[in-house]
Amino acid sequence: MPSPRLAARVGRIDSSGIRRIFDLARSLKDPINLSIGQPDFDVDPVIKQAAIEAITRGRNSYTQTQGIPELREQVIREERALTSRSYAQEQVLITSGVSGGLFLALLALVDDGDEVIIPDPYFVMYKHLVNLFGGKPVYLDTYDTGFGIDPARLEQLITRKTKLLLLNSPGNPTGRIFPKDQLQGIAKVCAKHGITVISDEIYRLFSYGPMTSMAEVYENTLVLVGHSKTFGMTGWRLGYACGPAEIVQAMTKVQQYSFVCAPSVVQYAALACPTVDNSAHLADYKAKRDLMISILKDQFEISSPDGAFYLWAKAPRGLSGDEFVDLAIKNNMLIIPGSVFSERKTHFRICYTVPNEKLKAGAELLCKLATG
Repeated sequence: MPSPRLAARVGRIDSSGIRRIFDLARSLKDPINLSIGQPDFDVDPVIKQAAIEAITRGRNSYTQTQGIPELREQVIREERALTSRSYAQEQVLITSGVSGGLFLALLALVDDGDEVIIPDPYFVMYKHLVNLFGGKPVYLDTYDTGFGIDPARLEQLITRKTKLLLLNSPGNPTGRIFPKDQLQGIAKVCAKHGITVISDEIYRLFSYGPMTSMAEVYENTLVLVGHSKTFGMTGWRLGYACGPAEIVQAMTKVQQYSFVCAPSVVQYAALACPTVDNSAHLADYKAKRDLMISILKDQFEISSPDGAFYLWAKAPRGLSGDEFVDLAIKNNMLIIPGSVFSERKTHFRICYTVPNEKLKAGAELLCKLATG
């Protein structure tokens, strides 16, 4: 049988390095798993009940492509409260997770040869989607700025082909939050050159201190937000995009011919989300962060994250991140190599959404491996 003739675009992307770790997890016996980037709490019973009621009431068919009006109005209220931005209905699109929103945004905005500036380290999906849609990732190294962004360095990367800047705050894998003054500097540069910003704020409600949305300081920002992480709904696939009407309407057009709409039942269930108080989960993750930092700080080059639930650590003893991860796997521990998230291979990522006893055991094992 002849081999299928795959589209050239498929060759522009690699299989996710994270998936390799997940596959390994199935082959190991009771590993210390600090790799999975998702909350460890379940969906709140109030939201579950809302989903059940949606099913029993027959809310099982397609919705409008842009999402049910009630949920878009809820988004508008929440954005007004959080960012002081007032969006019209046509500026809001309900998406199949933030990943779905990112897919639609890049497909709607990136032409062949367009340059997209991506701060490094970055979420694994960014460069691969840019490549898939014919764009060119341009990496803004942030290692020597504490994983912040120097506006002057950003401006040096801008060319006549630059189309977008892709931000993630709080960030995966670093947990960094860009402070407001830094965002204002970024906004000044982007306004000068007519650059659109896509701001991935999936972790915005997992902030341990002040968090400013890019939309607060720069109008030409497309914000991507998700219910998945905040409410433990990662498998439910729900998020939203809001920003310039022209961009959101283009994304809506693309959604008509791809996702069609976000899952209907989940949209109705999400109407119950504002009644859920997640402050206890945030406090729990802050305590887990502090526990890990207290154990690891003497053996690793590591800084305390501002949000999300990740630690970004430099591999010890002159090892690359990949080599240290392989060593950890041999000792029945799963972490993610930094090369998945960066053009460098110096670091590795830890996710601390596991029970404290396993977290402590993992931290102690990492310290043991660090000393050889």
